[in-house]
Formats: sequence, structure tokens, C-alpha cells
Amino acid sequence: MNKINYQKELEKIIVSLQGTAKVFLHSCCAPCSSYCMEYLRRYFDVTVFYYNPNIMNEEEYRKRVAEQKRLIDAYNRIEEQEVTNGTETEVFTLRKISFVEGEYDVARYLEAVKGLETAPEGGSRCGRCFELRLRETARVAKELGMDYFTTTLTISPLKNAQLINEIGGRIGEEYGIAFLPSDFKKNNGYLRSIELSKEYDLYRQNYCGCDFSKSIENNERGR
Repeated sequence: MNKINYQKELEKIIVSLQGTAKVFLHSCCAPCSSYCMEYLRRYFDVTVFYYNPNIMNEEEYRKRVAEQKRLIDAYNRIEEQEVTNGTETEVFTLRKISFVEGEYDVARYLEAVKGLETAPEGGSRCGRCFELRLRETARVAKELGMDYFTTTLTISPLKNAQLINEIGGRIGEEYGIAFLPSDFKKNNGYLRSIELSKEYDLYRQNYCGCDFSKSIENNERGR
């Protein structure tokens, strides 16, 4: 089975847009959202949805959500952006970014991944986690009358973009709202997120969120 280039699919949708479309962007953290917001707000009205019950330490959760809000506030002070592609430069008028915080319910995450606590990082436990967060994103996006929902998760080189897009597409069909395909790491998106993280002095955590991934990270560092 041939892999789909989801970044190309996103670009096709952008070209076909007529008028202003609203996208509900699930964000896992400020650093990962940095490039995604910068890119999407050129073409969409973006609302960031911070829904991450997988962050099992509440102090860590509060720290990350505060960074997300700080970055959005900083972005909303920028009204235009010049983007150079080859020899051509285009000036974009940037739309304001809105913010919605989801319910912080670690118990819901633990129930979703029950029995998979020892699964390897990137395996079946992560798939359940993606599904939980994307399902809630689709539900709220539908309630708010959004045109699309999507997620920052595909920017990470450690995340399976094919799986994330497949889950998102399936959930979108269930809820009757379009999933915006993406592979945000493409076109140097991940590298740009690192640049933006340095520019805005963002807190960059060294594990995804759950204690299971933190334990794996610590074990790998000890090897």
C-alpha cells in the first residue's frame, strides 16, 4: 500500500479554499504548535484546542498550557508575515488565533489505555491516546461549528503521521466534520518549530506526557 503524502493533500485543500474556513487545531504543546499555527493562520481562522489528559503530572500540565497561551498571545501581536519561496515573496495578513482549553481528566486517559501501560513507545498505547484526543477534538469542533479539525501531532518525527491521519479521517466521518490532513514535519516544518521555540524561549519537555513515556525516556537515557 502506497503511503499518502498528507502535506500535499493539505496544500490541495488550501488552494481550493473559497472564503475563510475555520480550523480547530488540537495542540499537544506550544513548541509543536509553533510552526503549525504560523503556517495555518495564513489561510484559516485558527482556534487552538488544548486537550491533553495524557499529561499525568498536573504541575507539568499547567506549565505546558501556560506556555501555549503565552505563545498565542505573542503571535496575536503579529499582523503580517512575509514568506519567501524561491525568488518570490508573498505577504500574508495574519488572522488572530483563538484558544479553548479542554477538560483535564487523567482518569479518562488511563481508562483509554488500560492494559497497554507497558506497550512500547509509538505502539498501541499511543494509538489509543491519539484516538482519545482526536475524538474529543472532533466532538468540540462540531459543537463550535468549525469547518475542519486537525492536530499538531504530525509535526513530530517520532509520531506516525500515517496513523494519525487515518484515525483523524475515520473520526471525522463519524462526527460529520472534515479532518484536515497534514504532515507538518514536511517542508522543514519540524526544523522551523525548533527555530520558533528558540525565538520565543519556549519550554520544551523531553517526554510526550504520560508517565509511561517518561519512564521509557529515562530508561533510554540510562543506557
